[in-house]
Amino acid sequence: MNALPNIKDDVFQLTPELLETGLAASRESPRRRMILPIHRRQDDLVQRMLNFLQPGTYIQPHLHQRESATETIFVIRGRLGFILFDNRGSETSATMLEPGDLIDIEPDIWHGMVCLEQDTVILEIKRGPYDEIEDKTFADWAPGENDGEITAKYYAYLEAMFP
Repeated sequence: MNALPNIKDDVFQLTPELLETGLAASRESPRRRMILPIHRRQDDLVQRMLNFLQPGTYIQPHLHQRESATETIFVIRGRLGFILFDNRGSETSATMLEPGDLIDIEPDIWHGMVCLEQDTVILEIKRGPYDEIEDKTFADWAPGENDGEITAKYYAYLEAMFP
């Protein structure tokens, strides 16, 4: 399971109980992360989700090619390393994000993230509707999520950018 069920109520409030549910799910997930969609339907024009992250989760560098596919990330708790890349995979920027920090990127920007603190929570906002096939283009210059030791070494390399 990559995501908890979408929120159904007309009003969403992040309660301590819901926060702990998401964090517990991320701790138990083999991927070391869990999404809680707070948009009500997958075809909503604005996709809003909480990402619960644990150190060691690998988010393969990617970009969003769809027109107007902006992405906003707001750190609620924990620490996140946010990395920008050029088209060949060279890092162009590495920024530490802490609670209260926000970053917003335009389409066609290669980016990746590393979780730097246990129980990190981010709010992510993207244009919808969500289409699994068109949402992301993964970098062919970076290992895939399940490439074993190669992925682990690359993740360690990215993590080392944030001492």
